[in-house]
Amino acid sequence: MTSPVATEFARKIRARERAVGYWIVLDSPVSTERIARAGYDYVALDAQHGLIGYSGMLHGLMAIDAGQTAAGMVRVEANNPTAIGKALDAGAVGIIVPLVNTAEDAAAAVRAAKYPPHGDRSYGPMRSALRVGPVPAEADATTLVFAMIETPDGLENVEAIAATPGLDGVYVGPSDLALAVGARFPGDPDVAEVFDTALVRVAAAAEAAGVAAGIHNATGELAAQRLASGYTFATVASDLTHLEITAQAHLEAARVTADSIA
Repeated sequence: MTSPVATEFARKIRARERAVGYWIVLDSPVSTERIARAGYDYVALDAQHGLIGYSGMLHGLMAIDAGQTAAGMVRVEANNPTAIGKALDAGAVGIIVPLVNTAEDAAAAVRAAKYPPHGDRSYGPMRSALRVGPVPAEADATTLVFAMIETPDGLENVEAIAATPGLDGVYVGPSDLALAVGARFPGDPDVAEVFDTALVRVAAAAEAAGVAAGIHNATGELAAQRLASGYTFATVASDLTHLEITAQAHLEAARVTADSIA
């Protein structure tokens, strides 16, 4: 039986309705489960740059599903059938595929995520069968595929990428996209205008193709701005980032309070 959470999330994304998610880089299923219960539409595990191996990905997806409210997604480590198939077999509702440069790259990702006759995905749904059932067509119906736009070629070809049959959306990696347009470092103010122009282009390409447009954000406030500017789903920060920020804030508060009392 297909998971109601997976079905609803797939419907929302394909209808270009707004969704807000959270980013996980730590292999910490207990904290991931708590975040998944906070009310986000989806929680994404980072298997590319995050500190998560296969076991961590599997346990993270189980933790997300335990909350029964958020969809579990995975940014796979590379655009290849093995990485994509393992994430989906572990139970991911959607995959975010990095370093997509062309429409051909996007088509390859779609093929790897879909069963025959629409793709080349190997049949072996070790855990996903518990969530979407063992029937390939049912699995395909709730499997989402997103292509990351984060390279000079990806930006140049974004219209063709977004129009790739079977692709559910594009997803901006803002740090890499900033470097792609000439930034010395992510957030470089010298390229702010050209970066913003690139963001507009990506959102417009997705809208023209009728697919979702997603983007990563450092804060909830920035996520709200992106959603208001044409993006349809937005991810907030990461668990590691928030852990550090919160720990520092409490340390500073304790020291300031202690000094004032003294």
